[in-house]
Amino acid sequence: MLEKFERYPLTFGPTHIEKLDRLSAHLGGKVDLYAKREDCNSGLAFGGNKLRKLEYIIPDAIASNADTLVSIGGVQSNHTRMVAAVAAKIGMKCRLVQESWVPHEDAVYDRVGNILLSRIMGADVQMVDEGFDIGIRESWEQAIADVKAKGGKPYPIPAGASVHKYGGLGYVGFAEEVRAQEKELGLAFDYIVVCTVTGSTHAGMVVGFAKDGRERKVIGIDASCTPAQTKAQVLDIVRSTATLVELGKELSEDDVILIEDYAYPVYGVPSQETKEAIRLCARLEGMITDPVYEGKSMQGMIDLVRKGYFPERSKVLYAHLGGAPAINGYAYTFRNG
Repeated sequence: MLEKFERYPLTFGPTHIEKLDRLSAHLGGKVDLYAKREDCNSGLAFGGNKLRKLEYIIPDAIASNADTLVSIGGVQSNHTRMVAAVAAKIGMKCRLVQESWVPHEDAVYDRVGNILLSRIMGADVQMVDEGFDIGIRESWEQAIADVKAKGGKPYPIPAGASVHKYGGLGYVGFAEEVRAQEKELGLAFDYIVVCTVTGSTHAGMVVGFAKDGRERKVIGIDASCTPAQTKAQVLDIVRSTATLVELGKELSEDDVILIEDYAYPVYGVPSQETKEAIRLCARLEGMITDPVYEGKSMQGMIDLVRKGYFPERSKVLYAHLGGAPAINGYAYTFRNG
Protein backbone atom coordinates (compact mmCIF):
# COMPACT_ATOMS: atom_id res chain seq x y z
CA MET A 1 0.00 0.00 0.00
CA LEU A 2 2.97 2.31 0.51
CA GLU A 3 5.21 1.42 -2.42
CA LYS A 4 4.76 4.77 -4.18
CA PHE A 5 5.74 6.84 -1.12
CA GLU A 6 9.30 7.78 -0.31
CA ARG A 7 10.47 6.72 3.17
CA TYR A 8 13.44 8.06 5.13
CA PRO A 9 14.54 5.24 7.46
CA LEU A 10 14.66 6.33 11.10
CA THR A 11 13.78 3.04 12.82
CA PHE A 12 15.60 -0.25 13.34
CA GLY A 13 13.07 -2.20 11.27
CA PRO A 14 10.04 -4.29 12.28
CA THR A 15 9.33 -3.91 16.00
CA HIS A 16 9.25 -6.95 18.24
CA ILE A 17 5.99 -8.58 19.31
CA GLU A 18 6.13 -10.17 22.75
CA LYS A 19 3.56 -12.18 24.64
CA LEU A 20 2.54 -10.69 27.98
CA ASP A 21 2.23 -14.03 29.77
CA ARG A 22 2.21 -12.77 33.35
CA LEU A 23 -0.25 -9.96 32.72
CA SER A 24 -2.51 -12.31 30.77
CA ALA A 25 -2.46 -14.85 33.61
CA HIS A 26 -3.04 -12.15 36.24
CA LEU A 27 -6.19 -11.09 34.39
CA GLY A 28 -7.59 -14.60 34.40
CA GLY A 29 -5.85 -16.24 31.44
CA LYS A 30 -8.94 -16.14 29.21
CA VAL A 31 -7.42 -13.62 26.78
CA ASP A 32 -3.90 -13.76 25.31
CA LEU A 33 -2.23 -10.34 25.49
CA TYR A 34 0.71 -9.33 23.31
CA ALA A 35 2.62 -6.06 22.95
CA LYS A 36 4.20 -4.62 19.82
CA ARG A 37 7.14 -2.62 21.10
CA GLU A 38 7.06 0.64 19.19
CA ASP A 39 8.80 2.11 22.22
CA CYS A 40 11.94 0.19 21.22
CA ASN A 41 11.87 1.05 17.51
CA SER A 42 14.94 3.28 17.20
CA GLY A 43 18.16 4.53 18.71
CA LEU A 44 16.95 8.11 18.22
CA ALA A 45 16.22 9.57 21.67
CA PHE A 46 14.23 6.58 22.96
CA GLY A 47 12.09 6.22 19.83
CA GLY A 48 8.33 5.86 19.75
CA ASN A 49 5.39 5.97 17.38
CA LYS A 50 6.11 9.43 15.99
CA LEU A 51 9.14 8.09 14.14
CA ARG A 52 6.98 5.88 11.93
CA LYS A 53 5.07 8.97 10.89
CA LEU A 54 8.19 11.09 10.40
CA GLU A 55 9.75 8.50 8.10
CA TYR A 56 7.15 9.48 5.48
CA ILE A 57 7.19 13.20 6.26
CA ILE A 58 10.94 13.88 6.25
CA PRO A 59 11.44 13.21 2.50
CA ASP A 60 8.97 16.03 1.84
CA ALA A 61 10.82 18.29 4.31
CA ILE A 62 14.13 17.63 2.57
CA ALA A 63 12.60 18.15 -0.90
CA SER A 64 11.19 21.51 0.25
CA ASN A 65 14.74 22.79 0.94
CA ALA A 66 13.72 23.67 4.49
CA ASP A 67 16.39 24.26 7.11
CA THR A 68 14.20 24.23 10.24
CA LEU A 69 11.58 21.77 11.48
CA VAL A 70 8.88 23.62 13.42
CA SER A 71 6.48 21.70 15.64
CA ILE A 72 4.35 21.91 18.75
CA GLY A 73 3.21 19.87 21.74
CA GLY A 74 2.76 19.99 25.47
CA VAL A 75 5.63 20.51 27.90
CA GLN A 76 6.29 16.76 28.05
CA SER A 77 5.50 16.07 24.39
CA ASN A 78 6.90 12.82 23.00
CA HIS A 79 6.33 14.17 19.52
CA THR A 80 8.47 17.28 19.92
CA ARG A 81 11.27 15.14 21.38
CA MET A 82 11.18 13.01 18.24
CA VAL A 83 11.14 16.05 15.93
CA ALA A 84 14.20 17.39 17.76
CA ALA A 85 15.95 14.03 17.36
CA VAL A 86 15.18 13.79 13.67
CA ALA A 87 16.28 17.37 13.05
CA ALA A 88 19.61 16.55 14.69
CA LYS A 89 19.92 13.36 12.65
CA ILE A 90 19.32 15.01 9.28
CA GLY A 91 21.21 18.22 10.06
CA MET A 92 18.33 20.69 10.31
CA LYS A 93 17.52 23.23 12.99
CA CYS A 94 14.49 22.70 15.20
CA ARG A 95 11.99 25.14 16.66
CA LEU A 96 9.57 23.76 19.24
CA VAL A 97 6.55 25.36 20.84
CA GLN A 98 5.72 23.73 24.19
CA GLU A 99 2.29 24.73 25.45
CA SER A 100 0.92 24.18 28.96
CA TRP A 101 -1.47 21.42 27.95
CA VAL A 102 -1.33 19.55 31.24
CA PRO A 103 -2.52 21.03 34.58
CA HIS A 104 0.12 19.08 36.46
CA GLU A 105 2.26 20.55 39.20
CA ASP A 106 5.63 18.93 39.81
CA ALA A 107 8.74 20.88 40.77
CA VAL A 108 10.76 19.38 37.89
CA TYR A 109 8.02 19.00 35.27
CA ASP A 110 9.49 21.48 32.75
CA ARG A 111 13.12 20.44 33.31
CA VAL A 112 13.20 16.65 32.93
CA GLY A 113 12.05 13.92 30.56
CA ASN A 114 11.10 14.82 27.01
CA ILE A 115 11.76 18.54 27.20
CA LEU A 116 15.20 17.97 28.73
CA LEU A 117 16.09 15.67 25.85
CA SER A 118 14.86 18.18 23.27
CA ARG A 119 17.04 20.88 24.82
CA ILE A 120 20.07 18.57 24.91
CA MET A 121 19.57 17.87 21.19
CA GLY A 122 19.76 21.58 20.44
CA ALA A 123 16.14 22.48 19.80
CA ASP A 124 15.06 26.08 20.24
CA VAL A 125 12.34 25.53 22.85
CA GLN A 126 9.65 28.18 23.40
CA MET A 127 7.32 27.84 26.39
CA VAL A 128 3.78 29.14 25.84
CA ASP A 129 1.10 29.31 28.53
CA GLU A 130 -1.86 27.95 26.57
CA GLY A 131 -4.19 25.06 27.37
CA PHE A 132 -4.77 21.76 25.56
CA ASP A 133 -6.27 21.54 22.09
CA ILE A 134 -5.57 19.05 19.29
CA GLY A 135 -6.33 21.66 16.62
CA ILE A 136 -3.99 24.02 14.77
CA ARG A 137 -2.46 26.42 17.28
CA GLU A 138 -1.81 30.13 16.82
CA SER A 139 1.48 29.88 18.73
CA TRP A 140 2.74 27.31 16.20
CA GLU A 141 1.74 29.50 13.26
CA GLN A 142 3.55 32.42 14.90
CA ALA A 143 6.69 30.31 15.35
CA ILE A 144 6.63 29.38 11.65
CA ALA A 145 6.28 33.06 10.73
CA ASP A 146 9.11 33.99 13.11
CA VAL A 147 11.51 31.50 11.51
CA LYS A 148 10.66 33.00 8.09
CA ALA A 149 11.10 36.55 9.37
CA LYS A 150 14.58 35.67 10.59
CA GLY A 151 15.61 34.32 7.21
CA GLY A 152 15.00 30.64 7.89
CA LYS A 153 13.11 28.13 5.78
CA PRO A 154 10.61 26.41 8.09
CA TYR A 155 8.97 23.06 7.52
CA PRO A 156 5.77 22.88 9.59
CA ILE A 157 4.94 19.64 11.40
CA PRO A 158 1.64 19.81 13.33
CA ALA A 159 1.05 18.33 16.78
CA GLY A 160 1.62 14.59 16.71
CA ALA A 161 2.41 14.89 12.98
CA SER A 162 -1.27 14.02 12.69
CA VAL A 163 -2.95 16.44 10.31
CA HIS A 164 0.06 16.47 8.00
CA LYS A 165 -0.92 15.06 4.59
CA TYR A 166 1.39 12.07 5.16
CA GLY A 167 0.66 11.74 8.89
CA GLY A 168 -1.31 8.50 8.59
CA LEU A 169 1.06 6.57 6.35
CA GLY A 170 3.40 5.24 9.03
CA TYR A 171 0.64 3.30 10.75
CA VAL A 172 -0.68 1.92 7.49
CA GLY A 173 2.83 0.44 7.39
CA PHE A 174 2.38 -0.83 10.95
CA ALA A 175 -0.62 -2.90 9.81
CA GLU A 176 1.33 -4.34 6.90
CA GLU A 177 4.16 -5.19 9.28
CA VAL A 178 1.78 -6.92 11.69
CA ARG A 179 0.33 -9.04 8.87
CA ALA A 180 3.82 -10.24 7.94
CA GLN A 181 4.62 -11.02 11.59
CA GLU A 182 1.35 -12.91 12.01
CA LYS A 183 2.42 -15.25 9.24
CA GLU A 184 5.76 -15.81 10.98
CA LEU A 185 4.08 -16.38 14.34
CA GLY A 186 1.34 -18.59 12.95
CA LEU A 187 -1.50 -16.59 14.48
CA ALA A 188 -3.81 -13.68 13.82
CA PHE A 189 -4.72 -10.90 16.23
CA ASP A 190 -8.39 -10.46 16.93
CA TYR A 191 -8.01 -6.93 18.31
CA ILE A 192 -5.43 -4.15 18.29
CA VAL A 193 -5.50 -1.69 21.20
CA VAL A 194 -4.08 1.80 20.64
CA CYS A 195 -3.98 5.08 22.53
CA THR A 196 -5.71 7.93 20.66
CA VAL A 197 -5.18 11.69 21.01
CA THR A 198 -4.24 13.65 17.87
CA GLY A 199 -5.39 10.69 15.82
CA SER A 200 -3.06 9.68 13.01
CA THR A 201 -1.66 6.56 14.68
CA HIS A 202 -5.19 5.23 15.17
CA ALA A 203 -6.28 6.43 11.72
CA GLY A 204 -3.35 4.81 9.93
CA MET A 205 -4.11 1.51 11.66
CA VAL A 206 -7.78 1.69 10.63
CA VAL A 207 -6.78 2.17 6.99
CA GLY A 208 -4.03 -0.44 7.15
CA PHE A 209 -6.16 -3.12 8.78
CA ALA A 210 -9.12 -2.31 6.50
CA LYS A 211 -7.19 -4.14 3.80
CA ASP A 212 -8.08 -7.45 5.47
CA GLY A 213 -11.41 -6.36 6.97
CA ARG A 214 -10.19 -5.64 10.51
CA GLU A 215 -10.82 -1.88 10.62
CA ARG A 216 -13.32 -2.28 13.48
CA LYS A 217 -10.91 -4.50 15.40
CA VAL A 218 -8.69 -1.46 16.06
CA ILE A 219 -9.79 -0.34 19.51
CA GLY A 220 -8.82 3.24 20.26
CA ILE A 221 -8.54 4.24 23.91
CA ASP A 222 -9.12 7.97 24.17
CA ALA A 223 -6.57 9.88 26.26
CA SER A 224 -7.50 13.36 25.04
CA CYS A 225 -10.59 13.88 27.21
CA THR A 226 -12.04 15.66 24.14
CA PRO A 227 -13.40 12.52 22.43
CA ALA A 228 -15.82 14.14 19.98
CA GLN A 229 -13.08 16.35 18.54
CA THR A 230 -10.62 13.46 18.56
CA LYS A 231 -12.97 11.04 16.82
CA ALA A 232 -13.78 13.61 14.14
CA GLN A 233 -10.08 14.19 13.52
CA VAL A 234 -9.38 10.44 13.34
CA LEU A 235 -12.15 10.07 10.75
CA ASP A 236 -10.79 12.97 8.67
CA ILE A 237 -7.32 11.39 8.67
CA VAL A 238 -8.79 7.96 7.87
CA ARG A 239 -10.54 9.33 4.81
CA SER A 240 -7.60 11.37 3.51
CA THR A 241 -5.15 8.51 4.11
CA ALA A 242 -7.44 5.95 2.46
CA THR A 243 -7.59 8.17 -0.61
CA LEU A 244 -3.82 8.67 -0.57
CA VAL A 245 -3.03 4.94 -0.50
CA GLU A 246 -5.88 4.12 -2.92
CA LEU A 247 -7.54 1.73 -0.48
CA GLY A 248 -10.52 1.31 -2.79
CA LYS A 249 -12.92 1.03 0.12
CA GLU A 250 -15.15 3.62 1.78
CA LEU A 251 -14.61 3.99 5.52
CA SER A 252 -17.20 5.58 7.78
CA GLU A 253 -17.58 6.93 11.30
CA ASP A 254 -18.69 3.45 12.42
CA ASP A 255 -15.23 2.14 11.47
CA VAL A 256 -13.58 4.36 14.09
CA ILE A 257 -13.90 2.64 17.46
CA LEU A 258 -13.01 5.05 20.26
CA ILE A 259 -13.61 4.12 23.89
CA GLU A 260 -14.00 7.24 26.01
CA ASP A 261 -13.95 5.82 29.53
CA TYR A 262 -10.31 6.17 30.58
CA ALA A 263 -9.08 9.69 29.78
CA TYR A 264 -10.27 11.21 33.05
CA PRO A 265 -9.69 13.48 34.91
CA VAL A 266 -8.15 15.51 32.04
CA TYR A 267 -5.50 15.12 29.36
CA GLY A 268 -2.09 14.36 30.83
CA VAL A 269 -3.21 13.84 34.42
CA PRO A 270 -3.26 10.18 35.51
CA SER A 271 -6.18 8.88 37.53
CA GLN A 272 -5.60 6.49 40.41
CA GLU A 273 -6.59 3.67 38.04
CA THR A 274 -4.03 4.82 35.45
CA LYS A 275 -1.32 4.81 38.10
CA GLU A 276 -2.36 1.33 39.21
CA ALA A 277 -2.18 0.10 35.59
CA ILE A 278 1.31 1.58 35.18
CA ARG A 279 2.49 -0.20 38.34
CA LEU A 280 0.81 -3.49 37.44
CA CYS A 281 2.34 -3.62 33.96
CA ALA A 282 5.76 -2.64 35.31
CA ARG A 283 5.70 -5.20 38.11
CA LEU A 284 4.42 -8.11 36.05
CA GLU A 285 6.21 -7.49 32.75
CA GLY A 286 8.96 -4.93 33.42
CA MET A 287 7.29 -2.80 30.74
CA ILE A 288 7.15 0.93 31.46
CA THR A 289 4.13 2.95 30.39
CA ASP A 290 3.65 6.68 30.91
CA PRO A 291 0.94 8.70 32.71
CA VAL A 292 -0.24 10.62 29.62
CA TYR A 293 -0.76 8.03 26.89
CA GLU A 294 0.25 4.42 27.38
CA GLY A 295 -0.76 4.30 31.03
CA LYS A 296 -4.30 5.22 30.02
CA SER A 297 -4.46 2.76 27.13
CA MET A 298 -3.00 0.06 29.40
CA GLN A 299 -5.65 0.93 32.00
CA GLY A 300 -8.28 0.65 29.28
CA MET A 301 -7.06 -2.70 28.01
CA ILE A 302 -6.85 -4.17 31.51
CA ASP A 303 -10.36 -2.99 32.36
CA LEU A 304 -11.81 -4.26 29.07
CA VAL A 305 -10.28 -7.69 29.70
CA ARG A 306 -11.76 -7.74 33.21
CA LYS A 307 -15.18 -6.72 31.89
CA GLY A 308 -15.18 -9.46 29.23
CA TYR A 309 -15.11 -7.03 26.28
CA PHE A 310 -12.84 -9.41 24.37
CA PRO A 311 -14.30 -12.88 23.75
CA GLU A 312 -12.55 -15.78 25.46
CA ARG A 313 -9.34 -16.94 23.72
CA SER A 314 -9.01 -13.64 21.85
CA LYS A 315 -5.52 -12.59 20.88
CA VAL A 316 -5.13 -8.90 21.69
CA LEU A 317 -2.21 -6.82 20.45
CA TYR A 318 -1.34 -3.80 22.58
CA ALA A 319 0.50 -1.14 20.57
CA HIS A 320 3.11 0.28 22.96
CA LEU A 321 3.72 3.67 21.36
CA GLY A 322 6.54 4.83 23.64
CA GLY A 323 6.58 7.90 25.86
CA ALA A 324 8.37 6.52 28.91
CA PRO A 325 10.65 9.61 29.31
CA ALA A 326 7.58 11.64 30.32
CA ILE A 327 7.26 9.67 33.54
CA ASN A 328 10.21 11.68 34.87
CA GLY A 329 7.89 14.69 34.98
CA TYR A 330 5.70 12.80 37.46
CA ALA A 331 8.48 12.07 39.93
CA TYR A 332 6.47 13.13 42.99
CA THR A 333 3.48 11.02 41.92
CA PHE A 334 5.67 7.91 41.82
CA ARG A 335 8.02 8.86 44.63
CA ASN A 336 7.20 5.65 46.47
CA GLY A 337 6.98 3.50 43.36
